[in-house]
Formats: sequence, structure tokens, C-alpha cells
Amino acid sequence: MAASPHTLSSRLLTGWGGGCIWYLERRVTRESPRRFLHLLRNVNQQWVTFQHFNFLRHMYVTQLNRSLKQQIKPKPEPAESPFLEKTSLDEAKAEICEMRPLVPPSLSLSRKPSEKALIELEPTSVIEGSIDLGKETKEEKQWKEMKLRVDDLPGILARLSKIKLTALVVSTTSAGFALAPAPFDWSCFLLTFVGTGLASCAANSINQFFEVPFDSNMNRTKNRPLVRGQISPLLAVSFATCCAVPGVALLTWGVNPLTGALGLFNIFLYTCCYTPLKRVSIANTWVGAVVGAIPPVMGWTAATGSLDAGACLLGGILYSWQFPHFNALSWGLREDYSRGGYCMMSVTHPALCRRVALRHCLALLAMCVAAPALDVTTWTFPVIALPINLYISYLGFRFYRDADRKSSRKLFFCSLWHLPLLLLLMLTCKRRAGEEGTGAPQS
Repeated sequence: MAASPHTLSSRLLTGWGGGCIWYLERRVTRESPRRFLHLLRNVNQQWVTFQHFNFLRHMYVTQLNRSLKQQIKPKPEPAESPFLEKTSLDEAKAEICEMRPLVPPSLSLSRKPSEKALIELEPTSVIEGSIDLGKETKEEKQWKEMKLRVDDLPGILARLSKIKLTALVVSTTSAGFALAPAPFDWSCFLLTFVGTGLASCAANSINQFFEVPFDSNMNRTKNRPLVRGQISPLLAVSFATCCAVPGVALLTWGVNPLTGALGLFNIFLYTCCYTPLKRVSIANTWVGAVVGAIPPVMGWTAATGSLDAGACLLGGILYSWQFPHFNALSWGLREDYSRGGYCMMSVTHPALCRRVALRHCLALLAMCVAAPALDVTTWTFPVIALPINLYISYLGFRFYRDADRKSSRKLFFCSLWHLPLLLLLMLTCKRRAGEEGTGAPQS
């Protein structure tokens, strides 16, 4: 069966060869069978030659494209984000093992690796790095239970009870006990010392328990034990209860009921009034000053059993001293208190903060003059205490005028040594029993 001219020409390529063959096909249909066979043989020979030419041209283009592709450095595969969860670490390791190329041991060190080897090694290193990052991130995200060791418990409880603040409370209580016009009883002093310290530890622990959500936002308090999870809230409350109950019991039955009542009232005032008021009103500073003024009064009542003018004078000195001390401290922590959501004078009323600090610096001068008038000290005390009182008043004025961190820092550090030195001078100039007073009759 003869082939159709269209079937035969469809096998040929376009161009001048295709035109000639189309012309020959038309002539074949009009010639004799002998002529047809001759032309068909010529056509087949021409078609084979033209097909061979096209094959050579195709091979040349293929080789040229291959050489161009080898010159182009393939783009490395993007590393997967370490934050995306991987299917399995074992599967990833298996993939690495399959993709890692085998490097022959006979490869010399001086020989530079080929371009193909670098291309094969690059995706492998990227995948290894991404898997390492994913492993580290997975370990960081994994929740780890913090185990409480017995060796760390004393330090954690010391920070929970604010041991430095407790030491200040106990020292002012001891000063009030020593300044009282009564014989020094060591057993009563030790009971007062221990009971006041336990009550202070209980109040500070409950304070930290209530302020955990807010302390985590402040740089100053973010490392507290409850914030970091070093101790459970149940253990903190249990510790506070174990301190409050025996502390109040020692002050009530070991010393006298008045001192025990003052200790219980101070715990309530600090935990239930001052702590929640810090987020409501700037009146928390005045309430906190009352909390700090009660410990020396407790020392006085522990020695005398009564609440008289001398106890009120000691409480007044501690009350006024806390305003330059705390206002100067809070001035440098305004951003921290604002971040924690606390309502402090330094944040909401900065001018009032500076005025109150200066006002109570001057009030310390007046109360030191009132000490000999109330037969607490001799008249030597206001004279020798005048330089340090004038100095803290000067720093209070500088803080009021400049309103900067430098002046507030100077006032704060001055308050740290001013109070112990002032109490030491009061003990030195204490009016002894039997001496005649000029300001008020002795009982």
C-alpha cells in the first residue's frame, strides 16, 4: 500500500528540504511506477541525510546548554525555620545519612574539592544546622520541673522573707527596747527580737505571694523566688503561717499583750492594707510609713509595757525618715514601678514626691529637738545630731530643686547611714534613770 504524500511529508522538517520533497511528491503521483520508485529512492536518501543533519544540530545545542548549566551555581535550598516542629529526629538523621556523600579516604588535603562536591555538601550542612537549631529550640521549649534541694532552701526562704528589710525592722525594735526608761531584761529582749523577726518574715512572705503577677514585670523584683518558681505558693504561705503564729505568740505571751497586738496589727496593715493599696492610690506611701514606724514602738512597749510619749517620738522619727528614703529610691525606679502597675508618687505626682521628701527631712530636725523635751535623751543629742540632720535636709533640698537621678541617689544613700547613726547618737545621749528631766516629769 502506497503511503500518502501528507503522511510522508509530515515526517519531514520545515525549510528548503521540505519544499523540494513536496515538489517531488507531486511529480511522483504523475509518473510511471518505474519513475516513482527511482524518485522515492532519491527522496529516502535525501530524507535520511536531512534527518542526520537535524540530529547533529540537536546534539550540538544539547551540549551547549549542558555547559551553560554547569557554569551556573545552583541556589542552595532554604533552611527550614528552627521554630517549625520536625517530624522526628530519627527520620531527620536518616535523611542526613542518605544525603551525605561518600568522600574517598584517598583524597589528599591539598587537593581543592570540586564544584560538584561543594554543591552536594552545601545542602547537607544546611540541613544539619537546621536540625541542631530545632533540637536546641525543642529542648528550650520543653517544660522542666524545678527541683527544690534542701541546700538551697535557707537562701530561698531568706529572700522570700526579705532578710535585709527584716534585719532593719529588728534593729529598730532593738533600739526602741534599749531607749526605753526601764531596766534591760535580756530574756525579754531576746523574745522581742525573735518574735518581731518572725512577724516581719511572715508579712514579707505574704506580700511577695500577693505581688507575683506584678513583680514579674519589674527588673527589680523579677528574680524573687516565687516569680522564678523556685518555691511553690503553697510552701510560701505555709512558711508565712509558721512564722506568724509563733511570732505573735511569743510577743503576746512571752513579752506582753500590747506588744503582741502591735505585731499582729502590723502584719495585717502591711499585707491587707499597704500591699493592695500600692495599685490603687499614692496613699500607700503614708500607710507603709506607719508600718515602718511601729517596730521601735513595739520595742519600747516590750520594755515598759505602756505606750507613752517616748514611744510616739521614736515612731515619729522612723515615720519621717522613711519619706526621704523611699521617695528617693522610687525616683530612680519610676519606669519599673510604672511597668509593674504600681501607683507611686514618683510616677503620678513627681512634684509632690520631692516636696514630701524635703518636708520630712526638716521634720527630723524638729523631732530631734523634741527628744530631750520628752526626757528620752539629754540636750546634747540635738546638738550633736544637728550636722547629719542638716546634711540630709540639704540633700532633700537638692532633690527637690534638681529633680534628677543624681540628687535622688545621693539622698537615698545618705538615708542608709543616717538612721543607724541617729539611733546610735540617741543611745549615747539616753537619759539615765534617776536623772532630773527639764521637759516633763518622770513617772
